[in-house]
Amino acid sequence: MKNRSAIELYDTTLRDGTQGEKITLSVQDKLLITEKLDEFGVDYIEGGWPSSNPKDEEFFRRALHLQLKNARLCAFGSTARKPDNIDNDPNLIGLLKSETPVITIFGKTWKAHSAKGLGLNDEENAGLIFKSVRFLKNRGREVLFDAEHFFDGYKDNPAFATSMLRSAEDAGASRLVLCDTNGGTMPHEIYDIVKQVVSSISTPVGIHTHNDTDVAVANTLSALRAGAVHVQGTINGIGERCGNVNLISVIPNVILKLNGRFHHKLKLNQLTSLSNFVYELLNLPPDNRAPFVGKSAFAHKGGIHVSAVLKESSLYEHIDPKTVGNRQRVLVSELAGQSNIRYKAKELGIALPDNGELFKKIVQRIKKLEYEGFQFDVAEASFELLLRHELGQFKPFFEVLESKVHIESGKSREPVDQAILKIEVNDEIEMTAADGDGPVNALDRALRKVLRGFYPAIRNIRLVDYKVRVLEEKKGTSAKVRVLIETSDGHSTWSTVGVSTNIIDASLQALNDSINYYLFNTQEVSCAAPAEAQ
Repeated sequence: MKNRSAIELYDTTLRDGTQGEKITLSVQDKLLITEKLDEFGVDYIEGGWPSSNPKDEEFFRRALHLQLKNARLCAFGSTARKPDNIDNDPNLIGLLKSETPVITIFGKTWKAHSAKGLGLNDEENAGLIFKSVRFLKNRGREVLFDAEHFFDGYKDNPAFATSMLRSAEDAGASRLVLCDTNGGTMPHEIYDIVKQVVSSISTPVGIHTHNDTDVAVANTLSALRAGAVHVQGTINGIGERCGNVNLISVIPNVILKLNGRFHHKLKLNQLTSLSNFVYELLNLPPDNRAPFVGKSAFAHKGGIHVSAVLKESSLYEHIDPKTVGNRQRVLVSELAGQSNIRYKAKELGIALPDNGELFKKIVQRIKKLEYEGFQFDVAEASFELLLRHELGQFKPFFEVLESKVHIESGKSREPVDQAILKIEVNDEIEMTAADGDGPVNALDRALRKVLRGFYPAIRNIRLVDYKVRVLEEKKGTSAKVRVLIETSDGHSTWSTVGVSTNIIDASLQALNDSINYYLFNTQEVSCAAPAEAQ
């Protein structure tokens, strides 16, 4: 692809992406994503189907005032419903009212759909496509034609599918986009069919794939290798059923693996932030295992791997993570070696003494705790406290001497959960009690209640996530549980872990680490003497 034409990037996150299950975007969300995509360097942004709902109509009204630098805004719709009523077709009129410079319309290219779904013969369907494209083209719009179900239609009847493309071409469509609407075509089929189409028509060809067989990215890359020069997809692969092709994966593959280039110079080092930005607006958790941009994409756990990565990162990383705005991570677990500890210590800014025996002690301590059920690769705050404690750099700011949790429930009474704690802080012993919505919430409130007098800064932190995992499931109710807690102060978040056969005790361990970690990182005194930090 090195000497090929530049590839156009067409984003349909705001339209096709929102057809995915549990996906919803407000008008403001769509405007924010539009600006972000434009800044990134996308060529076309498909905003929605203006005739289908009031939200999309409002979006287009407001989007006209955006000062886009790279992208052209695009409205989406279908061909006219009837070939003999083009000028009065409400869908086409609605598309024109959106006032976008570009309009994409889809038409039937699978004979079964036009004959059975629309009741049209071949000539009528071709005429419908021609007249719809020409109607919009004559009114000053750039028109892209999405050939719906093209690959299924081509495999069923190549002559029919190709003739529908020619109708759109003859009417003035600027791009003919071949759609794998059902997502069931294989990469080798995509390559062969696209190559045949490209050789038989003169209009630039695009590709639009879905991920129903988990090969949407491979299908898109195959189409580009076969001569397509226009790619349609969504950010993070959201969309109906199994989703559209993920542009977040297509983009770096084209640039870094196929030596291709896009029409605009994309800000590749902002790829990870773009992915996370869209996830955030969708109120969805990022996919940690996503290629290129996932949190785990450049994470290393095995000691041998880490040792090699520290010497030469390319030995276990196919690209430099910074190229796509990601970063290398080394995890600490039962698979860890001394290289993992050295890496994490450096990342945390902890100076390690050149003491082989100390390293062995720390590694063995971590492996023992992981064997017992702790998981430090997802609780790095707990790991940092453990490491600093082993190095003599950390002493807890408080100690829980006793804890009691009282739970009441009954048919005729409101449930009551109360925690009673005896805590030692700076050689002072305090007792406190607090009610809560459940025993863990009661513990959290009791801890905060007694510690606020010593460390007022803890008012700034709050619990944002709480997870429980049952270990050794076959032991039933006597099994160990692992509790993971995520805490935030509004600026950063950190994760801590606790393990016990008692869920309350495991939760208390994680809560203790959470508060200690915050105090350690906010007190500008030696942690060996937290009393002076008040």
